[in-house]
Amino acid sequence: MDSSTAFELAGTDAVGQAAMAASGQVSAQELLEAAIVRLEAARDLNAVITDLFDRAGAQAAALDASGVLRNGTAGPLAGVPFLLKDLGASLAGAPEAMGSRALRTHVAEESAWIVERYLGAGLVLFGKTNTPEWGNHCTTEPSLFGPTANPWSPSVTPGGSSGGSAAAVAAGIVPAASGGDGTGSIRVPASCCGLVGLKPRRARTSFAPAAGHGLEGLVNEHALTRTVRDSAALLDAVTGAGVGDPYSAPLPDQPFLDAIATPATPQRILMATGSPFPGPATAPAVVAAVEAAGAALESLGHTVEPGSPAIDAGAVADAIAVLHTVSNVGLHDLARRHLGREPREDEFEPSTWVMVREGFTTTGAQYADAIATVHAQTRRFAAQMTGHDVLLVPTLLTGPPPYGLLDQPRGTTRAFFDVEFATTGWTSLANVTGWAAVSLPLGTTDDGLPVGVQLMAPGETVLLKLAAALESAIPWAGRRPPAWVGG
Repeated sequence: MDSSTAFELAGTDAVGQAAMAASGQVSAQELLEAAIVRLEAARDLNAVITDLFDRAGAQAAALDASGVLRNGTAGPLAGVPFLLKDLGASLAGAPEAMGSRALRTHVAEESAWIVERYLGAGLVLFGKTNTPEWGNHCTTEPSLFGPTANPWSPSVTPGGSSGGSAAAVAAGIVPAASGGDGTGSIRVPASCCGLVGLKPRRARTSFAPAAGHGLEGLVNEHALTRTVRDSAALLDAVTGAGVGDPYSAPLPDQPFLDAIATPATPQRILMATGSPFPGPATAPAVVAAVEAAGAALESLGHTVEPGSPAIDAGAVADAIAVLHTVSNVGLHDLARRHLGREPREDEFEPSTWVMVREGFTTTGAQYADAIATVHAQTRRFAAQMTGHDVLLVPTLLTGPPPYGLLDQPRGTTRAFFDVEFATTGWTSLANVTGWAAVSLPLGTTDDGLPVGVQLMAPGETVLLKLAAALESAIPWAGRRPPAWVGG
């Protein structure tokens, strides 16, 4: 495949590329070759930190030889090149540093259940994307691999912790890449890079075989995409429980990709433009984007009312801080076992070291109280949403933030999250409550940078239906960043 065709394919989403393979227009090997051409053209972004070209080539060749792409049984994603976030998406035999200098030589011993589902769907896995250490930051600038550039502007972060994946998708290297979200790590980079970023509801996917959940249920795995249908198709591929999982979400009534073909029934939508946490006022461009989304939803037959469910912001921030300190102690232990010795302070990011040291002194009572607080605030939130089906809010309270803001130590873990929440606002509430949430690229700042708008609901189907309707009402498909590889 020549380079011009490879760059032309940058604008075709995953479902579209799979359809081309199924019709015989291209082979899986040709799609992979084209993605590698685009990746090489975008190396300056530092989005991909591990190449898996040989492995992917063998996988694509096997798909082509098997005939499954042409016989109509392969599914809507088979043959599509795909990138894995280097955290939460372990691939047996592949490097897995998780953004940490202490794990720079770590190799995954087994594949995550969700990665096995990607492989089962026929996605061709050809690289791993940059991420901050252990996903601790809503920006992607680890000292191990260096910062990932935002395709929209070199002066602002692509977000995090799924920033490498977001940059790769926004630039057109791939139509979709995996991500994970503990306080906004899919939705924040989606907002910064002008993408669709869905955090599924709690327990929609499995953490097998390594765990039953992440951060006591705060973390969910999914992907960054440019189209709503790609997000729906990918969610279909990974929906369900692994063997022996402690709990799972109820299966949807129909596949998500099928569901978005019909509009949502009229929804009662509560709209807030402020933040549940203390901090500066929401930027005017963000307020305008939320209000424009509300007006579009009203024109589609939904009821939109101003209002805001209140939570105990201090209690939520305290609980999230405690859960992170304990999680970081667990990851510190992983590093100790990998190294065969105690890791040194200089092998961690300064902010990570603060979390680790606090975690060493966190008591069982504090940990239990943090979990109880999360559950109590979830009930408080849900009770105040009675009478409404969906919450419409900003993704970030600002445009894409600058580098060096969201990864710095602040003395304590709680102070670290106070700074984060002053920028991210609502994102962590979806993690605390377990609700599904999607960020959509519905606005821009005065200087043309992306602004995300967020919808939250107990389940994904209604969000994907609303997202599909907004994709038509306020189209974003034609927006391209300056670093778009398609020319």
